[in-house]
Amino acid sequence: MQRSLLVPLSPSRRHFLAGVGGIGLTGWLGASAWSGTGESPVVFPFVNGGRNIVRTFPQKGAMVLQRTRPPLLETPFEVFDQGIFTPNDRFYVRWHLANIPTVVDPATFRLKIRGHVTQTVSLTLDDLVRKFKPIEIAAVNQCSGNSRGFFAPRVAGGQWANGAMGNALWRGVSLKALLDHAGVKTGALQVRFNGLDTGILPQTPDFMKSLDVDHSLDGEVMVAYAMNGKPLPLLNGYPLRLVVPGWYATYWVKMLDDIEVLDKPDDNFWTSRAYLIPDTPRADVVPGQQGVKMIPINRMPPRSFFTNVQDGARFKVGETRIVRGIAFGGDAGLAKVLFSADAGSHWQEARLGPDHGRYSFRQWNVEFRLSSPDPQKLMVKALNTAGASQPDRANWNGSGFMRNVVESISVQSV
Repeated sequence: MQRSLLVPLSPSRRHFLAGVGGIGLTGWLGASAWSGTGESPVVFPFVNGGRNIVRTFPQKGAMVLQRTRPPLLETPFEVFDQGIFTPNDRFYVRWHLANIPTVVDPATFRLKIRGHVTQTVSLTLDDLVRKFKPIEIAAVNQCSGNSRGFFAPRVAGGQWANGAMGNALWRGVSLKALLDHAGVKTGALQVRFNGLDTGILPQTPDFMKSLDVDHSLDGEVMVAYAMNGKPLPLLNGYPLRLVVPGWYATYWVKMLDDIEVLDKPDDNFWTSRAYLIPDTPRADVVPGQQGVKMIPINRMPPRSFFTNVQDGARFKVGETRIVRGIAFGGDAGLAKVLFSADAGSHWQEARLGPDHGRYSFRQWNVEFRLSSPDPQKLMVKALNTAGASQPDRANWNGSGFMRNVVESISVQSV
């Protein structure tokens, strides 16, 4: 039986509030924290794939440096073999605007809820933790451009490998509870979210994202103040971020301080002109194709990965080994994971690990034996409960969004 997605918590809020107050983000994060000096190189298997591993960002361990400002930090892929939940200090980072506060005072911070509501409200962190029933949900946060570096032909944008994603147990307050507290008026159409980050130039569009009001009131969308049992790291959105389970991370607004209920469609830049995908199956078009209707990116499709075996791995002929990885269903539960040891000619169902909810990573594993000295192509694909599965052919679009092709690696004898 599947676990409930929204779990009321026992009242250990005083301990959490002490953690919020003691996070110490008032003064120690100087400019040097953003220097991004490289420690050691890593090379991804695509054009210009060389990157540095860095440890110079606050509250972060070893991360793959994609860009210093605004920070783009990728989770080293071996981290995903170490557990279903991605550690906070290894969780990937993606910001759009360069001016990110390095001082956030939990005592003076306020979350505003305004617009087409019965009453405008201003909530402290103490209000959120003490006055609203807390919930938890395990959910994958994945950048829309995760794996963009593998697109061919190559496209512009951050050239991520597969580590622009992470899975956490998020704790916070349901957005529905907050909107009910303010009172959504009849005629409301969308809810817009804004954070504390700003652009360097005054004309830079403020980063804001919107959800339809029905989605905002579905009880799953959350305003989170903790991940994996601890306050959010600064670079992952402290003190609050939106959690939109099953949807791409562009909607998961960080350092959230403003919620505005709208009685008309949101036409801001980041909704109407950015993060658009072709309105085609899998957002797939032919390079150079014109006249395609574009729509805002939204739900995630299923994905699966190998985590303990890399491309080019060597096995002893006849030796049985455990091959494992992670998978998730995207916007629906994970139904099954299929594994092939012969380049897709035959498939077998993999064993699945514990189920932490339909939006979470889930570990899979199979027993594999290299049958001959010849190279073998291993493949893995996920199927979700809505009937979607990973395709055999990679999609393509000019933004490098929504890659979820069947993953494959080659192994050979020692």
